[in-house]
Amino acid sequence: MTERWVTAAMAGVLGLALGSFLNVCSLRWPMDESIVRPGSRCPGCGTPVRWRDNVPVLSWLVLRGRCRACGMPISVQYPLVELATGLVWAGTVWAQGPSPEALRGAVFLTVLLGIALSDARFYIIPDQFSWGGMALGLGLAFLPAGITPLQSALGLAIGLGVLWLVGVGGTWLIERLRPGRLEEAGVSSALGGGDVKMMGMVGAFLGVWGVATTLFLGSVVALLVFGPISALTKRLIPLGIFLAVGGAFSYVWGEALLDWYRTSVLRL
Repeated sequence: MTERWVTAAMAGVLGLALGSFLNVCSLRWPMDESIVRPGSRCPGCGTPVRWRDNVPVLSWLVLRGRCRACGMPISVQYPLVELATGLVWAGTVWAQGPSPEALRGAVFLTVLLGIALSDARFYIIPDQFSWGGMALGLGLAFLPAGITPLQSALGLAIGLGVLWLVGVGGTWLIERLRPGRLEEAGVSSALGGGDVKMMGMVGAFLGVWGVATTLFLGSVVALLVFGPISALTKRLIPLGIFLAVGGAFSYVWGEALLDWYRTSVLRL
């Protein structure tokens, strides 16, 4: 038990560091900016962030959420994302042990978090998360346990194909029912290309059934949570956020959900 706690704690520390990097990626990639240069600096005074002020979570607490040089507030997003990523890595290692499946799960959930952050703020899912995630999902499928490379490749193809068809069909339907609605919203399609590529990434990690459960859960959450808000404000739904939630639920509880469906609904 002690060894399990120590291993999970070590994974959590790694997750904290990755969370700091994830903050940079989710803020810079949507703006087509380099994640290498310039280094971290205060957006107010431009002072470079020293290493002692860049320690995940701890530095934000010590500085009381303000820049050391000018006192400008530092968004609480930074420590929250770092803490969330740390918990993801600690939790997967605690649940799976120091195994290939723990690595696969932690990477997948981290990518989903980055997608949700980018889509929430910029309505953009960077290709680095989607295409990069597909490559990671396919590569990690060659590790023991988890889905096979063939299942990963099929999931990737189905994820891309299904969402592409949904986008084409949705665009056609909206233009027939409400001509000009998409143009008013400043978009050309009912579904963004980022969402399509994201589902390819989900398929690479979870396979075909993971695509199905992610679409179902993500759509339900989107309609229940953001649907009424969208109806009142006329804002488009940032679907990537809810697909990320659906993907996370599918990874953790997807098999249990499918088992319940087969036994309780299909009576198999």
